[in-house]
Amino acid sequence: MAETGKKYAGVWCPSITPFGTDGKVDLRALERHFSRLAGAGADGVLLMGSIGEFTALSLDERLSLLHAARDMSALPMIANVSATCMEDMARLADAAYSEGYEAVMALPHYYFGQTPRQLEAYFTALDARFGGEWLIYNFPARTGCDVDGALLARLAARFPRLMGVKDTVDCASHTRAVVRAVEAVRKDFSVLCGFDEYFIPHLMNGGDGVLSGLNNVVPELFVRAKAALLQGDVPQLCAAQREIGRLSAIYTIGDDFVAAIKTAVAAKFGGLEPVSRSCGGELTPAQAAEVRRLFGL
Repeated sequence: MAETGKKYAGVWCPSITPFGTDGKVDLRALERHFSRLAGAGADGVLLMGSIGEFTALSLDERLSLLHAARDMSALPMIANVSATCMEDMARLADAAYSEGYEAVMALPHYYFGQTPRQLEAYFTALDARFGGEWLIYNFPARTGCDVDGALLARLAARFPRLMGVKDTVDCASHTRAVVRAVEAVRKDFSVLCGFDEYFIPHLMNGGDGVLSGLNNVVPELFVRAKAALLQGDVPQLCAAQREIGRLSAIYTIGDDFVAAIKTAVAAKFGGLEPVSRSCGGELTPAQAAEVRRLFGL
């Protein structure tokens, strides 16, 4: 495997959004988190993705966070501007571009499951509203619709500022089919997988990178995995895949995997509260201990 040279490739972290004991966004903790990601060799950050709890943030909070976060790190950043109101999405996107974010990311409408015809019309409207580069966030389990390879190929051919997709589908062959479909029409279009354990198979299938939750806790593991594949180091590659698979058990601990991820980050590094805004999502002491054991903390 060779480096793709694409702008949106490699190891990307969908960052947590730390909250303090007062319930407000903890900017100091977020800046420390970004510093750790950069030190580990991460290639970029997604702000306010699913793990970033964008659905629990008010529009004012999202705008404020967009402004504050861009100056916290030199890493490339993408801002998730997904919402149910296109005017809000446009406002968030305008703020992100003006602050210097490389791109924005958008889900399909996530209340009404849309048909392929509706999806194409929706993304056509978004492209007209966005003033810079953007990516699609495909997450059928949350949106009730699938932005598949055929549709992505049509969109990629029509919109040169559409630079990629995060394909969060628990099926490696789905993401492989996306890679095959878009490579026929665009050489600069990036396909990022959204599940940790598919990272290495995805790269082997011609994909470009990963945007997944464990990068908040062990970004260095994914950086090593990428290097091992580039160097043809099969033993290191196999070891990385086994470890990613083992640590993926974090998503089964408790009722809210965001709280579990934050618990792991807090236990490993300190300096933040391991809480999310999910009602009833708090881990029990036994569950928190299980997270710590998983990571040897």
